[in-house]
Amino acid sequence: MPEAGPRKPQGGDLLHVTRAASVQFVRPIVFRVIRVHDDWHTYHGWLWLDGYEIDAKGDAVARRSIYVQPAGLRWLAAAPSRPAAPRGAPGVARRPGVAGRR
Repeated sequence: MPEAGPRKPQGGDLLHVTRAASVQFVRPIVFRVIRVHDDWHTYHGWLWLDGYEIDAKGDAVARRSIYVQPAGLRWLAAAPSRPAAPRGAPGVARRPGVAGRR
């Protein structure tokens, strides 16, 4: 019977990448996978991933290729939540019937 290995990432996955996945991640990152390089030959148990580093607001801040062990990755349910965008400048009201200056 084949041995079940660690879960393999796929495009769209949101991962928490720590030192458990690779020693280069002393400072953990959140990473959105674009693709897994199945065609790149690596050491057994390692993968190359392309994707974006995600900041605390949920925005992509850097495109990266990372070399990791899937056994050390943690899958996240969703991107960090974003605060609602402001709808307008507070305290500024327009007078009815007055057009803006040109």
